[in-house]
Amino acid sequence: MTKSYKPVFDSLFKEISRVIVGQHNLMEQIVVAILCDSNALLEGYPGLAKTLAVRTLSEVLDLKYSRIQNTPDLMPSDITGTFIIEESDGKRNFRFQPGPIFANIVLADEINRATPKSQSALLEAMQEKQVTVGDKTYKLDLPFFVLATQNPIEQEGTYPLPEAQADRFLIKIKVEYPTPEEEAKIVDMFTVKSERPKLKKILTKMQLLHLQEKTREIPISNELKHRVVNLIGATRTEKELISYGASPRASIGLILASKARALIQGRNFVSKEDIEAMAYPVLRHRIILNFEAERKGMSQEDAIKQLLNKVK
Repeated sequence: MTKSYKPVFDSLFKEISRVIVGQHNLMEQIVVAILCDSNALLEGYPGLAKTLAVRTLSEVLDLKYSRIQNTPDLMPSDITGTFIIEESDGKRNFRFQPGPIFANIVLADEINRATPKSQSALLEAMQEKQVTVGDKTYKLDLPFFVLATQNPIEQEGTYPLPEAQADRFLIKIKVEYPTPEEEAKIVDMFTVKSERPKLKKILTKMQLLHLQEKTREIPISNELKHRVVNLIGATRTEKELISYGASPRASIGLILASKARALIQGRNFVSKEDIEAMAYPVLRHRIILNFEAERKGMSQEDAIKQLLNKVK
């Protein structure tokens, strides 16, 4: 019997809830991405505490946090860093000035506002955990994650992420509006109290790296593994719904994300429920609906639900 880590995650979410009201799904799915040593894409309307959620998480995990505000004039060197000239004793030397990518949690705010050239500057860091500037390569401090946000409205003047680039994100999280009760709490919190509570550090870097290892050790039955592979395969064959399906990266991602969810829930095995819950964030940015499905007003969520019902 593997040790249950549920009390650790319960403490983590309890501490986060001192600043973030509700949004349990958002926080759980960000933690899933972190446990899988992967990146997440957050999509939601302005004012839904996406930035605050990421900053709060970095505090309770005791990780270095940085924020990149993406704009059309952002240059790749604004992200990765650049060489600057220093003069001492009449000699000129080049010194590398690291950019905001050199952190543990990097929030790429409104990623679809940056040009494709700047968006691609994040790719090497996301995939290889390193940055190349000129002819030098710099390793990033682990753990390292990119949490990118995008706004579903105001599409004018934006550069949507190409499918191949969106595929680098393990999950796409939809940030929902709070309930009326939660919104009343938020109003009280930010109109009565003047200062944010000081948060406790729940996990250290080393503990987080250990939990990443434990995630991969969670067992999954062959039956569920085959269901995942068949589900991802169905995204490529169900042509009446989907034009372009998901790659094998989605199969790996769905199994890993299900293992992370099982660990958070305190179970020492992957359940059917884990796979069904994680299928939506893992697949919603990896499938492209065909014209017929769009004409019927179907969303990616509807298509995923239909596939889950079909692939038993």
